[in-house]
Amino acid sequence: MIFFITLFIIFFVGYFIVKKFYPQGVLFVAGFLLLCTAILLKDTPILNEKASIGSNFLDIFQYLKDTFSKTTAGLGLTIMVVGGFAKYMDHIGASKALVKITTKPMKKLNSPYLVLALTYILGQILNIFIPSASGLGVLLMVTVYPILVSLGASPLSATAVIGTTACLDLGPASGNSVLAAKTANLDAALYFVKYQLPVAIFVIIAIAITHYFVQKIGDKNSTYDDFGVKTKSSIDEEDSNVPNFYAIFPIIPLVVILAFSSLFKSSIKMNVEVAMLLSVTVSMVIEGIRKKTFKNTISELKIIFNSMGSQFAAVITLIVAGQFFAYGLTKVGVINSIIDWTKNAGLGVQPMILVMTAVISASSVIMGSGNAPFFAFAALAPTVAASVNIDPVVIAMPMQLASGIARSVSPITAVIVAVCGISGVSPFLVVRRTFLPMLVGLVVLLISNMVLFG
Repeated sequence: MIFFITLFIIFFVGYFIVKKFYPQGVLFVAGFLLLCTAILLKDTPILNEKASIGSNFLDIFQYLKDTFSKTTAGLGLTIMVVGGFAKYMDHIGASKALVKITTKPMKKLNSPYLVLALTYILGQILNIFIPSASGLGVLLMVTVYPILVSLGASPLSATAVIGTTACLDLGPASGNSVLAAKTANLDAALYFVKYQLPVAIFVIIAIAITHYFVQKIGDKNSTYDDFGVKTKSSIDEEDSNVPNFYAIFPIIPLVVILAFSSLFKSSIKMNVEVAMLLSVTVSMVIEGIRKKTFKNTISELKIIFNSMGSQFAAVITLIVAGQFFAYGLTKVGVINSIIDWTKNAGLGVQPMILVMTAVISASSVIMGSGNAPFFAFAALAPTVAASVNIDPVVIAMPMQLASGIARSVSPITAVIVAVCGISGVSPFLVVRRTFLPMLVGLVVLLISNMVLFG
């Protein structure tokens, strides 16, 4: 009975999100219904005796309050600072300077599909420093897209490749990466260097090669006449006077985090928030000196703070909603049922990883988001890992990377919609071109994770 009620609720979560209902609201309602189901049909306590406020039903709201407090003060602060940092880097032109410099060598190549493959690799590297998938996609559409089309690639191919450049959410500036590291109880820099990078190298190469052949064959066999789209970006490129050295600013946090990490046995304990604030401070000082407008430079702090507020409204609430939903799934016992089924079937560690990755991937495609499903299920990684006696990172990392890969196959995800809005290509045509590269990437991810850490 409980199992079918849970399936019914999960089905409608996906249905309402696809229908563009407010995802936070959907997840909050679903979590509430799941917790009520656990209370009414299983008499399950929501909180332990020490944390309870004396009423099982009221404990639902107490849990929600506790989750908001803990998330906002911890991971939430990190994500808000990252969001403010990214917005300021974009405002002063530092992100554009970084993209401009790194894409310059591409103009010297005269092979459109080789440049397409290199664009994916370059974009994935840039994503480490520019953590917004949509922001990076738009920047590449402004700078690289016209180059790709002028070299002979179709607008459809160029859009498909650019739309997937941030599919792995790499680096300590990514909210998903930060959450995965904390879930696995690891330092963000250590998680990035020791776990993400070794797997990501294989995945990036596999996706780049697959893009080369898929886009080349797709363009050759297509019957579309120039795909009926514009060949130039609809965004006006500004003649910016931003110095080239501004490209250093987005890189400062990663350099500082790595330099003062356990990798180099540093006595200084650097975290993501401090590194971001340090880079913003350096950037603002130099920006003020360059423009000689101290008043305006100081007032630009509101750009950062407004962005932080937006991150709370859009992302932090989604994290809390996801955790609330996942807690409901845990309390009704459906997750334990999946774990017990996998264990009793004698399938072992790798099938468990496959089950969790499959759940994340399907949710990412349906929701059009890599964040929502990972935020919802990340908290389950330690429990699942403990059930099969493995390190939580061995499950958390493929779940995290798979969420971004699967997101790139959804026609409703923000980055695909954004890049298609610039090129004029249909998102549904684009995801037909991204499906095979992402599928290959997902397979290589699982194999490399198994070989390296399984």
